[in-house]
Amino acid sequence: MTPRPQLRRGLYLILTNPVAGYEILTEMAVEANLPAVQFRPKARPGQPPDDAELLRTARALRAITRGSSTLFIVNDRPDLAVECDADGVHVGQTDLAPREARRRVGEHRLVGLSTHNLLQVDAAANEPIDYVGFGPLYATNSKANPDPVVGPDQLARAAGLARHPIVAIGGLTPERILALDPASFRCAAVIRAVTEADHPLQAMRRIQHILELRL
Repeated sequence: MTPRPQLRRGLYLILTNPVAGYEILTEMAVEANLPAVQFRPKARPGQPPDDAELLRTARALRAITRGSSTLFIVNDRPDLAVECDADGVHVGQTDLAPREARRRVGEHRLVGLSTHNLLQVDAAANEPIDYVGFGPLYATNSKANPDPVVGPDQLARAAGLARHPIVAIGGLTPERILALDPASFRCAAVIRAVTEADHPLQAMRRIQHILELRL
């Protein structure tokens, strides 16, 4: 059986309709040796998702990351993750249940789960997952209906409850990442701190460097 990949410490880059383009930013992520890129497309208002286009993009990103040390994760869609042969899938609290996601993607792919409070972190302990996302630590506008901010002070408490590595998420910047306890999380997930940067590759490298130095 193919061994399940491991999520390295560092920057977990989430891509949601980036202006610079999915493929360009994924190529940069591989160049910066990031541990993971998540494909998180969001349908635009009034436009239903185009599954054929999503699959085309997912396969293109898979081709870019294949053979590299950068894992390719698909958000919400186990079916898409299987079709494009992604390294894993990430599900939220209102998406497919983790056990069903695991059944669909198999034992050789990662399954991540979003958590937004300590009760959810505790409940995730016995789920067949590989990591939990925890946040938002700070306010963010990456979602139309964002979850309540938990605050960075809750991260250490979450780490004490979690049985899986934590991906910290929500409004993170290089400065905010530096202020976090490195023992409380494995990865820091960002969107805007990279996709809206003047020089995305430099932003990726800076954040990855910060995280690698704090091993």
